[in-house]
Amino acid sequence: MLFNVVHSDTNSRARAGVLNLNGIEIPTPVFMPVGTQGTVKAVSRRILHELRVQIILGNTYHLYLRPGSYVIEQFGGLHKFMNWDPAILTDSGGYQVFSLKDLRKLSVGGVEFQSHIDGSRHFFSPENVIDIQRELGSDIIMVLDECTPYPATPGEAVKSTELSINWAERSKIHFSESEPHYGRKQFLFAIGQGSMFEDIRENYIEKMTNIGFDGYAIGGLSVGEPAETMYHIIDVSTNKLPIDKPRYLMGVGTPENILEAIELGIDMFDCVLPTRNARNGQLFTTRGKINLRNAVYKLAKEPVDETINSDASRNYSLGYLRHLFIAGEILGLQLATEHNIAFYLWLVRTARQKILSGEYRQWKKFFLDNYQNNDK
Repeated sequence: MLFNVVHSDTNSRARAGVLNLNGIEIPTPVFMPVGTQGTVKAVSRRILHELRVQIILGNTYHLYLRPGSYVIEQFGGLHKFMNWDPAILTDSGGYQVFSLKDLRKLSVGGVEFQSHIDGSRHFFSPENVIDIQRELGSDIIMVLDECTPYPATPGEAVKSTELSINWAERSKIHFSESEPHYGRKQFLFAIGQGSMFEDIRENYIEKMTNIGFDGYAIGGLSVGEPAETMYHIIDVSTNKLPIDKPRYLMGVGTPENILEAIELGIDMFDCVLPTRNARNGQLFTTRGKINLRNAVYKLAKEPVDETINSDASRNYSLGYLRHLFIAGEILGLQLATEHNIAFYLWLVRTARQKILSGEYRQWKKFFLDNYQNNDK
């Protein structure tokens, strides 16, 4: 089986499971570091292995443009190109369709877009996006979709979801008619849309599950809506999604977001926050966020976070990391990124332990009270 739920929390929808991808057993909930262009920025493969990262995320849009999926195919796929043995999920490029709205044109056939690199014109269809991800050798392939803008009217949301469900149907057909590459089994995930409208989301999920996919993502969130609205839509979605398939919340989010979503039944997460914020000098720690450029840390001799089991977290002082950032040293970016990834992995792994022991809700409240109070 691709996915197996090993324990469900009795007081919430939180669950602990195992995702099986080409012989790799990935305990869930799981956080996937973002490796958009075939690299998790500022950290090496060695560090990712030391942190026991078992799956990362790449992006079809960016890898298609540079270096080109045909180039990666010549190297034997993205795993060999990166020298990366664990699993890879690739996003379809749908979010870039959303974010580069001034450079693209939508139609039922697909999306024509202009490269942000050199202005050249390209076309993504549901079918060729599957082909590109086959060439990449992704363990998990995402369907092409349109991320519904926020805010949107009900009419705009319906029109957007009609386009996305059409693309999802075509993606499933083409996936079924094409072959995996490099001897790796590949799995196809659909993406739920519908903006912030409960009935549109539920209708979309019903259509998705009738088509049938290996897993289901929730998209179109963390696009400017209030947190409580996001949690409501997650709740609505997980209530409708199959219990025996993995649930992936795309592009979310903060430690608070992740723990709330786990309670609502989410299994998989990705977000750029830990890596992007690290490069800007912000650390996520068990005692709240830390902005390294703050002068209060100039003489701080304590480690970044002794709770987190990583070299960067335990063996370097806050004062030293602050010095590296003020001096513009690359090592500062590397250590901060290593720590933030380690923190996010600690967060989901601890959540899993607490689900298994039946203590998840109590631990979540205790952790967030401490985290948010110190953050203030």
